[in-house]
This record gives sequence, structure tokens and C-alpha cells, in this order.
Amino acid sequence: MKKVILVAFIALNSIVIKAQYNTMSIPEALYGTTFNLNIHETTKQLTTGNQTITGAINSETFWGPTLFINKGDLVHLNVTNNLNEATTLHWHGMHLPAVMDGGPHQIIPAGTLWQPYWTVKNQASTLWYHPHLHETTQAQMTKGVGGFIIVKDAVESALALPRTYGIDDIVLALTSRSYTTNNIFVSPSNTPPSTRVYGDYMLSNGTPNAQYTLPRQFVRLRILNAEIERGYNLGFSDNRTFYIIGNDGGLLNAPVAITGTNRVKLMVGERIEIMVNLGNDAIGSSLDLKAYNSGQALGFPGGEPNTSGAFGSLLNNVDFSVLHINVGATTTLTTPITAVPASLIPNTYWSATDATVTRAIAITNGNPGPTSVPFNLDNHTFVADYIDKTVNLNDIEKWTVTNNAVFGHSFHVHDIEFKVVARNGSATGVGTHESGWKDTFYVPRNESVTFVGKFDDFADADVTHPYMYHCHFGGHEDGGMMGQFIVTGTMGVTDNESNTSFRLYPNPVSDRLFVNLKDANTEIYYVTIATITGRIVMMLPQPEWQNGIDISSLEAGIYTFQMMDKQTKSLTTRKFIKK
Repeated sequence: MKKVILVAFIALNSIVIKAQYNTMSIPEALYGTTFNLNIHETTKQLTTGNQTITGAINSETFWGPTLFINKGDLVHLNVTNNLNEATTLHWHGMHLPAVMDGGPHQIIPAGTLWQPYWTVKNQASTLWYHPHLHETTQAQMTKGVGGFIIVKDAVESALALPRTYGIDDIVLALTSRSYTTNNIFVSPSNTPPSTRVYGDYMLSNGTPNAQYTLPRQFVRLRILNAEIERGYNLGFSDNRTFYIIGNDGGLLNAPVAITGTNRVKLMVGERIEIMVNLGNDAIGSSLDLKAYNSGQALGFPGGEPNTSGAFGSLLNNVDFSVLHINVGATTTLTTPITAVPASLIPNTYWSATDATVTRAIAITNGNPGPTSVPFNLDNHTFVADYIDKTVNLNDIEKWTVTNNAVFGHSFHVHDIEFKVVARNGSATGVGTHESGWKDTFYVPRNESVTFVGKFDDFADADVTHPYMYHCHFGGHEDGGMMGQFIVTGTMGVTDNESNTSFRLYPNPVSDRLFVNLKDANTEIYYVTIATITGRIVMMLPQPEWQNGIDISSLEAGIYTFQMMDKQTKSLTTRKFIKK
């Protein structure tokens, strides 16, 4: 039924297309507890002339499907990398074990199936997923690989909010791109990284000059800054009031009204959910959601005045539309929402006084000069096997990130949602638009941000699968502006004499492979299955092996089954034959 409703409304959108606009794509919605994601290259007509080579997931031609999951569910992801290079897929904002996180260490080689899974602990929220492979993140995100995750729960579902996907509740990924003369995306994969940072042309859900028809009632926009670097200062063309009901980690305690010429800044990786009333607009009228990016303070990403060169763009330092909204009839496909709730959910936030550990992080280097070092953190550039911080399980920590550089940055921490408690040392400096749970925030030049978060539920002392904290600008991230942390729990004495011997059966096997452990106390941490020539075909973090491992998708042949023990991290290998 949901699919029928969405198709009907997209058909309505196609009727009102104006010559200068293109109807914005709404990603396919996937529901359930098991999701198959196929990452691949394709093409899309984005500008006049040749089609552009894009990155996509499943049947999309830019971006990927929206995954709807429920709090408390055990979800399984079957991620197949059909790119011609390695990648990763990070579940941005998700609270989950480090080995499932999809950071730079969970590398998926080309042609390989990766099978992470976890129990959803996040409350209702708008999250997203994207590549995170060190030194290729910017190039792969430029192609368009990514997608939304919408977490549902009973508390959010009980509120009178728009929630019919594609009708009164839409996702909106904002980004921009530049093109070569052959309509290839300008990115580090085809031009020097210093050639261009910002895109010249706006894309909304991968659609240029985007428009969409929304019903004459209250509607909900889930907005993501999916840029490589640009910030957005958002508001409506007629300065109408809109209401922020949620940010990164879910709904706020109460809606925050943005009135008149007030705007809300959204930096790379950040999300907001807003409600806006179209109930007083005439059917057939229109308005624009705009980026009011002209006249921003020095250091605002995309505020530079130049239109060419490394930091130039046709969208720099100007106001521009991100979505042209046509007002359609009040929908009869769902019950219209006619008011903004006075209150939302009763969040209880951590405060500075709750913290038992305090840390300081400095944004360093990056300033121009003949001996310039790329932006990094605490004068240390990312190294894969270097752990910057060790956190104790269940500790509540206060981190202060200070930016003494000439440029603003977007700062993201994996695994947890936290509370921003101060800007420049003052609680009054925290914007009401960022009053909820956050996982990403903006640090302007010569300013600091303090947040408090609890590192709960997941501990893993294995240094090969740490969590990350980093600048979310693609080029800065690829340049090494990242740190790593592990969360350690109460650890028993490691039994280095544990027996990791095992056998595989049946062997030969056709569909499901079983593991028999000689020592019942052995815990399987990771399984890697490779062809006899060494090409990895399956990666299974902490696999659910007790009922057998499904290898039915493998071609007939001889394979190696490599098991990593959780306690000792020792590796043991066996061979099996796939019939």
C-alpha cells in the first residue's frame, strides 16, 4: 500500500513540471530487518550532453534507497561491493559495535559481500550511510554513493507528525557538483585534489534544478547536508516560519520556531527535521527552500567570494534555491497534519557536571604556506594502527574541540549521540536549533565547542576495529584529519592457550556451512572467506554461525575459511569445497 501511495504522488508531481525544473527523485523505501545493498556505478542525465557516471546503490542512479528500521529490531545488512575498487559503508549516527561500524578499517574489497548486523538502539531519528575508505571517501561520495536511514519507534509514532514517505514526509540530501567537459564529476579521482573543493551546480537528492509538489497542509522535511564541504544557511524565500522538530539524534523536547529572516546553518553530515505549514497557500502556488549563503563570516565553507580556482564556485557567496516547492491539493491518501505539536519527546540530556572525564582536542595545521601540513587533530595525522584515545565503557566524558585555524570545520564522532553544552565556554552560545542529541557539529574559525556523551553498550579492545572522530569534509578526512578511539570494558584475563581448532561440515557443501569448535569457550570474532587464489568474497563480523553460514551465493570451487578468535585475535584457516 505504501508503494502505491508513493507512486501515485510521484505521478502527481510529474503533472506540474515546469520547463526550468526537474521533479526531484525520492529514493526507494526499503522496510524490514534484512537489507540487500548493491553498490555499483551507473549513469544519470544531470546536464546537457553526455550522461554522467555516478555511484549508486540498488536501482537508484545517484544515492541509494532509504532504509526504514525499528528501534529494538535485529537488522542484517548484506552489502555487496560491485565497484571496481574497495570501499566501506559507514552507518552515520548509528549506535553499534565498532566491528560493524563501517569505518576506514572495515574495508570491503571489490566483488566482496560484507554482512554486518546489530540490534537497533537509536531512538526515532534520521541517520544516513556513506563510504568511509581512507583517501577515497571524497571521490566515492562525489559519485553519489550514500543513502538515508529512518529509525522508527513507538514514542515518535504516537505523535501527530507527518510521516507518509514521499507525500508529506520527504528526505532531502543537499549537495553540489562540478563537471568536466565530458560531464564527468570533478573529483580527486580525475583531477588534482586542489583543483576544486565546491560544486558549481546544486543537486537535491541527485536532481538538478529540483522541484517537488507537496500537499496543502503541514509537511515534514528531513534535510541532510550531504556535501563534500559546503555549508548551507537555510530558510524559505518568503521568510515564513518553520519549525525544527529534530536534529542528528532524533526529536527535540519541543519544536523550535525559526521566524522571519532567521535562518538555520547546516554543515556537512548534520541533519535537521523541519515542519512547515503549506495549509494557507493556494493550490498551484510555489515557494523556494533556499540557501542564504551570501555575506557569511570568514571561514564559512562556501562563503569565499571567488568563482574559480581551488576554493571557487558559481554558488559561492550567493543565495540560491535548493528546492522549488509547488503546493498541491491536501492529500486524501493520509490524514493531514494541521498543527505543530506543542511538545515532542522528554529527552534527558547529559550535562557538564555529569562528566567524569574531560578531554581537549585541537584542530591544527592546514594554514597556507610553503611548508604547510594538511589540517589534522592535535598535530597528528591519521595513521591506521594508532589509537588516539581509550575510553572506559559507561564513562560520561566531556570533550572540547578548539579550532584556531582560519577555516571552519564539521566535526563528527562515531557510535554515540551527545549533547552540545557550550560554545566558546558558554552555554548561552549553543543554538536552539542544535538543542537535541548530536553526532556532528560545526566549529567556526577561532571558536570552540564542548559536548558531553556517554560511551555505553559496546566495548571492544581490538585495535583493528576502532571508532573514529574526524572532520567530515571529504578532502580533510582523506587528508588525515581523523582520530581513533576504542572503548574498553571490564576485561578478564586473556587465555592465550585457548584452543581455536575447528572443523567445517558438511564438506563439500552446497548451501549452509557449519562450524564445529573444539573449545566451547571460543568466540568467533571475524570470518573471512576467500577463493583459493586469495580474492576475498565474504566478510562476516562476529557472525551468527550457530545455525550455519549461508554460502549459497558462492560459485562452485575451493575456498579458504579464516576465523579470528575474539580473545586472542589469533587466525586459523580451513579449506572447504563449494559444490
